[in-house]
Amino acid sequence: MTALITGASVGIGASYAKQLAATGSDLVLVARDVTRLEALAAELKAAHGVQVEVLQADLSDRAQLDKVCARAAKDDIDLVVNNAGFGIKQPFVGGTIEAEQNLLDVLVTAVMRITHAAMPGMIARDRGGVINVSSVAGWMSSGTYSSAKAWVTSFSEALATLHKKSNVHVLALCPGYTRTEFHSRANMETQTIPNWMWLDVDVVVAKSLKDFKNGKAISVPGMQYKFLSLIAQYLPRPIVRKLSIASRR
Repeated sequence: MTALITGASVGIGASYAKQLAATGSDLVLVARDVTRLEALAAELKAAHGVQVEVLQADLSDRAQLDKVCARAAKDDIDLVVNNAGFGIKQPFVGGTIEAEQNLLDVLVTAVMRITHAAMPGMIARDRGGVINVSSVAGWMSSGTYSSAKAWVTSFSEALATLHKKSNVHVLALCPGYTRTEFHSRANMETQTIPNWMWLDVDVVVAKSLKDFKNGKAISVPGMQYKFLSLIAQYLPRPIVRKLSIASRR
């Protein structure tokens, strides 16, 4: 099996690379930071004897995204993990439209185009699948990040439903706060977040791979987030909006 993973240099993406390599999967690692990618590739080749290809790309750039799509469309790709992403700390009104567009390009457009490139071959071969890294934030109302993640979850669930009778599976991973570099890169304050809300990145990825193998459409790691996601989905929307505002203070 060969897996293509975006945002593979650190965090959730790197954990996918390590866990899949440990099972003997060959890898195509995609990210902007080629130095980190090459270091991870060397580590995984030495540890597991797998083939690891490094593909440097900024997914907000259409030409570079097209390069990744072309690779995802090749017959050797059995699994795509759309993990690349980032957050921005700015209000929509008063913030820069360039930052919002970059967010949309990476969190939505890249996910759609890479999935669109990869799935026809998977359907023709009747095997494979896509894991799209979303977020429990997609069930909240807290800015354009949560809006983008709502799309990722809905998109993934729709594809999972459409291809339910095939051997091609699509899953949305919806984690909560996970210990990675994500929050520091976005200049987000995390000191007030209680310890019980944090998830271990390797546990998150292992849970998603188990759920993917079992044919689930949505994976929500952690009992605390299963509970919170149910609340967010079934509470009246005015209450969800109030909770979303409170969580941003």
